[in-house]
Amino acid sequence: MSKKTRKKSPNTSSGKPVRGQSIRSAKTAASKIRRAAASKADNKAGKRAHNASPKASHKAPSKQLKPLAPRDSALAKTEAGTPLAKKKPLTGKADAAAVGKSALTEGAHAPTFRLPRDGGDTVSLSNYSGKKLVVFFFPRADTPGCTKEAIDFTRLASAFAESQTATLGVSADSPRTQEAFRDKHQLSVPLVSDEQHEMLEAYGAWGEKSMYGRTFQGILRTTVLIGADGRIIKIWRNVKVDGHADEVLATARAL
Repeated sequence: MSKKTRKKSPNTSSGKPVRGQSIRSAKTAASKIRRAAASKADNKAGKRAHNASPKASHKAPSKQLKPLAPRDSALAKTEAGTPLAKKKPLTGKADAAAVGKSALTEGAHAPTFRLPRDGGDTVSLSNYSGKKLVVFFFPRADTPGCTKEAIDFTRLASAFAESQTATLGVSADSPRTQEAFRDKHQLSVPLVSDEQHEMLEAYGAWGEKSMYGRTFQGILRTTVLIGADGRIIKIWRNVKVDGHADEVLATARAL
């Protein structure tokens, strides 16, 4: 065969396709592979969805929660740290006493009072006009700490008088109980009875206390020094009895 005839022949002598046909065949094969892979992936996703749906359909519907009953609601609040007991709403004079420590401040005018005392008399703030006055609030007559405190103020009565300072002891005990307390321990300091807690609250000496894991309302051991002008000079809170009366006397003398 001549050279001219071989140039026009579409195939080589070995029977292999020309280069252009090989490229098109490769592209077609790659496209088929991609479509097969995509179809396989779709089939797997559909199968997973099909398998999952029966499980969801057989699952029992969730039970609707009932609203908490009042008792359960209170228990939930307790667990969250809110006490169950409701505090008594405050009105009138008690509003000032509710905040206790913030109600009475040094430099403020002393709240007025008029209450019965041992011996059947009454005592008021106006009785001490122009004089300094020490008022010590104690929790209960004839208990160890209160007895020591009252005896200490009695022991220093003459020293307080020399410094132009009067003293009063106040608790919620009845006048009769105060008299028995006075006679038993030969106390000379006047003992005032505030059974309705009016003065105790006004002076911030009534509030929440705790003992043996329980909380309750009671008298907070407090002492107040009132100046001759009727203003609060100093307030002692959470008083520790030992040496307290001597500390108050020293403050009164320094004025």
